[in-house]
Amino acid sequence: MQFKSAREILQAYQENKNLIGSNLQGVDISGVELYQINLSQSNLQQAKLNNTILIGANLSETDLSGANFKGADLRGINLQGANLSGADLTNTYLTRAELQNANLTNANLEGAKLQIAYYDGGTVWPEGFAYKQSGAVGPGANLSGAFLNTANLRGADLRGANLRGSYLSGTDLTGANLQGAALSGANMKGAFLIGANLRDARLNAVELDGADLRAADLTGASLNDIISIAGADFTLVQGLSDDTRAFLCAYPGKDLGTWNSFSRTNTENSLLSHLSDILSHIPHFNSSLEN
Repeated sequence: MQFKSAREILQAYQENKNLIGSNLQGVDISGVELYQINLSQSNLQQAKLNNTILIGANLSETDLSGANFKGADLRGINLQGANLSGADLTNTYLTRAELQNANLTNANLEGAKLQIAYYDGGTVWPEGFAYKQSGAVGPGANLSGAFLNTANLRGADLRGANLRGSYLSGTDLTGANLQGAALSGANMKGAFLIGANLRDARLNAVELDGADLRAADLTGASLNDIISIAGADFTLVQGLSDDTRAFLCAYPGKDLGTWNSFSRTNTENSLLSHLSDILSHIPHFNSSLEN
């Protein structure tokens, strides 16, 4: 669809028309409220979007090169694979924006709020921009001491990230890649780490009360001086050495006997669950049970 004015766009938006692949090149839609609009795969080159509200919008794979977003509210926007080269993003709100594989070459990010915006190895940042220090979430991010309580970080790529002393209580890190991440001193009470990659991660002095680590990969992870494991679920955890398992099993009975409120198993049973699997593959043991 071809649009020449903000009025035409608003009318189509209010009539719930399909706007995917639209042409809005150079159109001025400054200050317009377009919550959750879907303009994916569209052409917005040189468009004027000053102070426009695009909360939760889908602009994935959209050409936004040279667009003016100054002061726009882009919280939770999907910009995956979008071309933002040369775009003016001054003082924008990009909290929880999805920037995976986005091209931000020569974009102006002065004053942009990037807390918990998601990026990956395919995101191209402006030269010299300190994105790892911006509060955005991605490989190598510096999130030391960050408040990420209850954040949805499912499948997030946090390889090598600095999360020392961060607040991750109730955070959903299901399937997240935390390989080599520094998590020492983090509050991970009630965190969801189901199937997470924690290979070579540093988990020293963390709080794991009620954490769900089912099927997580802890190969090579450092687990020294963990403050508490009460209610933590280690069922089907991979890569946990016998020494580390024995170390965890030596925690006070109060910790080991605490049940996880989601998986409905206690910590001790989850740590010993691998034994039943091992024994089930021993023919002599199975036959003795049958007899």
